[in-house]
Amino acid sequence: MCCLPLMVAGQQAEKKHLDSLLTAWHQAASDADFDAYFGLMAPGGVFIGTDASENWDREAFMEFSRPYFDQGKAWSFRAIERNIYLGPGGKTAWFDELLDTWMQLCRGSGTLVKTPEGWKIAHYVLSMTIPNEEVEGAVALKRERDSLVRARLTGDGQ
Repeated sequence: MCCLPLMVAGQQAEKKHLDSLLTAWHQAASDADFDAYFGLMAPGGVFIGTDASENWDREAFMEFSRPYFDQGKAWSFRAIERNIYLGPGGKTAWFDELLDTWMQLCRGSGTLVKTPEGWKIAHYVLSMTIPNEEVEGAVALKRERDSLVRARLTGDGQ
């Protein structure tokens, strides 16, 4: 029983560290610091964007993103809410966050892995939020494009 408070304190410190890492990752994009941004992603990491076609491994995402970073400003995401969860053994973590972005409120979620070089983002998913009462309108806006993507991926002309 005596070790439980120490374990909880250690987890809180680790969560605080991961919160700082994620904040630094978003800040690196805002500052157009390509090396810092991609240095916080794990080799073989994945970034999934808001468009159905945006499912990149780290190297493809680097190639896609390079022109934005080279222009001096990539994108600015600021977390206004974040939840971090540590996996058993302390080698993995996952998180969700509500972001203030140029697209208004978005959600981010992902996983982190502890590597010999420290914690790295292994998987990140960015999603736009849509108020429930606006879903029908959003579906109407994306129906045609989604049907083309679906047909390309499945061979189904639905």
